[in-house]
This record gives sequence, C-alpha cells and structure tokens, in this order.
Amino acid sequence: MSLRTMQRLVGLLALCVALGACGRNMDDLEQYIDTIKAQPGQRPEQLPEIRPYETVRYTADAGNARSPFEPDRPTVSQRSTGPRPIDDRPKEYLERFPLDSLAMAGTLSLAGTSYALLIDPEGLVHQVLRGNYIGQNDGRIVNITESEIEVMEIVSDGIGGYVEREATISLAD
Repeated sequence: MSLRTMQRLVGLLALCVALGACGRNMDDLEQYIDTIKAQPGQRPEQLPEIRPYETVRYTADAGNARSPFEPDRPTVSQRSTGPRPIDDRPKEYLERFPLDSLAMAGTLSLAGTSYALLIDPEGLVHQVLRGNYIGQNDGRIVNITESEIEVMEIVSDGIGGYVEREATISLAD
C-alpha cells in the first residue's frame, strides 16, 4: 500500500468515527418534553392594577404655591450671606487662564517681599504676590511658600450663592 492510500484510509476511518458520535440516543430528552407537555397549564399571575392619571390645575390664585415651571430659587436674604465676587474690580492678566493651566516656576524674595513666579500657557513668566488675583474663578493668592501658592477661589454653589474653595499650585518638577 502506498502512503497516499494509507492517508485516505485513516481519513475515512476518522470520518466514520466522527459521524458515529452524532447519532446519540435522545429518548430521555423526548420523554422529558412529553412529561412537561402532559402537565396542565397554569393561569398567569394577576397584573398590577393601573391607577388613572391624576391631573392637577395650577392657577394664579394658588396662593403661596410654587409654580411647577420655575426652579426652586433661594430668597434674596438667603443669597446675600456668604462670600461674593467683587464685580467692579479690574481683572488682572492671569485671570484669563484656568488655574490648572498655570505652573509655578519658583519664588523670589526682594526687600522682604515674597514673590512667586508663574508660567502661563503661552510660556510667559509672571511675578505674583500675596493679594493678586489669578484663575477664572476670582482666585486670590492668600499665601506663598517655597513649594506652593495657596489660592482662595469664589465659585457658584449652583443655587444663586457662592462658596469659597481652596486651591494650590505646586512647584513644577
């Protein structure tokens, strides 16, 4: 017998074994299906009761009731307490950049006054000192150390008032 004939014979034998495995006995499956079909059907569970929609009329004579079409707003007395940005203050150059886009490059001390060196996104270096405003949220520099600049920002609380938020700019590595 040649090698080619031997390969064909082995392939034919493997095919016969594979096809023989496909013809399994499925009597147990068919018996289970027949058992399930023989059981009586059950009624489905009761659906929950659907309540009708209740309409509510809003009229001008509703008294002190809040209009459903306007968001809840604090009263003027609630808004007047707490910090507020100074509206008539001239803006400083570094207030046009977001706080996280500014990088601290170092510090200087001249005549007993500490200055911080800040690099803006355009690559320019600026000297700032305590009391200068930076960032877009009315951030005021409250302290300068050798490793960071501490800033107090005034941000909206979302309901008409403002809150103070601390932020720092650390010395760039």
